[in-house]
Amino acid sequence: MRTYAHEPSGMPIREYGFAPVGANARERRLSTPALALVWFGASVSLAEILTGTFFAPLGLNGGIAAILVGHAIGFVLFVLMAYASARSSLGAMDAVKLTFGRLGSLVFSVANVVQLVGWTAIMVSSGAAAAVYLVPTLGMGGWCAVIGALIVVWIAVGMRHMSRVQAVASVALFALTMVVSTVVFGAGGSPSPSMEPLPFGSAVELAVAMPLSWLPVVGDYTREAKRPLAGSIAAATTYSLGSCWMFAIGLGLALFAGSGDLAEVLSAAGLGTVGILVVVFSTVTTTFLDAQSAGISAAAIHARIPAKWTGVAVAVVGAVAAAVAPVANFEEFLYLIGSVFAPMAAVFIVDYLVCGNDASSKPFNLVNLAIWLGGFVLYRVTMNADFILGNTLPVMVVTAAATLVVSRIRKKAQKA
Repeated sequence: MRTYAHEPSGMPIREYGFAPVGANARERRLSTPALALVWFGASVSLAEILTGTFFAPLGLNGGIAAILVGHAIGFVLFVLMAYASARSSLGAMDAVKLTFGRLGSLVFSVANVVQLVGWTAIMVSSGAAAAVYLVPTLGMGGWCAVIGALIVVWIAVGMRHMSRVQAVASVALFALTMVVSTVVFGAGGSPSPSMEPLPFGSAVELAVAMPLSWLPVVGDYTREAKRPLAGSIAAATTYSLGSCWMFAIGLGLALFAGSGDLAEVLSAAGLGTVGILVVVFSTVTTTFLDAQSAGISAAAIHARIPAKWTGVAVAVVGAVAAAVAPVANFEEFLYLIGSVFAPMAAVFIVDYLVCGNDASSKPFNLVNLAIWLGGFVLYRVTMNADFILGNTLPVMVVTAAATLVVSRIRKKAQKA
């Protein structure tokens, strides 16, 4: 295992409720079951359920097939990114420095902070909108404040004690989600897919986009894994299974319940209390990961940025944005995230895990940045192409192949 006495930025190691950068196995705090619970909690979210409603034009069988194919692709990427951080003991954005250099990685650190602020606002907004439908007394602003405050509490608890809290929350979410599933699929309706067509490849791409959005985040937690490979596989497995479940609930809402609004369906079924618990718990257990990781990514930009307080600030900013800004439509946001982080992950996985390269001592790795930029452009150009497996997989294959070929050419040139 590669270890560091200092962070790649040259600053001394710091604590943030996590093992310090370069921590050895004895200092790691998260067991495999704890990581599994954290990522199951992350998968149970209204955003995943809402995304599942988009699959209705394919019908039940076609929608489930697209969800499974997309998540299978996402599972592989999730495991590899999680394991890279677990093996290096570096958070996601610090690990990227190994491939793109100390300064070159800032592109992704900044992009990650921005996307996590956006996700925090989206998640708080969707949670508050559902909660206010079930319990309108507080209003949208009030529920945004409540959810934001709970996220801050979750961050304050920290990963040192989070495994216990997350265990309780995950068991509660599992039970509540079983109730929600019974309501949705027992609604008594018959499948009635939308008349608006949705190509199968586009549906797969939507399914891939959600786990893709977690790629620059997952390493911030698996770097704490006591057993790197087992912890990474457990995190990817519980997230993928939970996410497939949420997508299926969304699909069921659109096909069987006659509505894409979970709060409306729960209210009609007389499950206001259960509904509010699902909404609040799922929003908090997912969104605290976004806010906390935004702080960690900010610390990767500059070592003197306080990660924990930045995470708290992101939670507050996200809650305010959710209350005052229109952030509900996020389909294009998902595609933008994919175009940035899918080629980044392809270059990083091949360059670090396969080729064993380390550019953390350099300011920039211009070659890898150029390959990433080519992958980004290729992703954007092929977005409207109807590939049966979506465009993320072919873009990543091309980007990964280019990284492997260039790395081997460079190594041969250095030996010559």
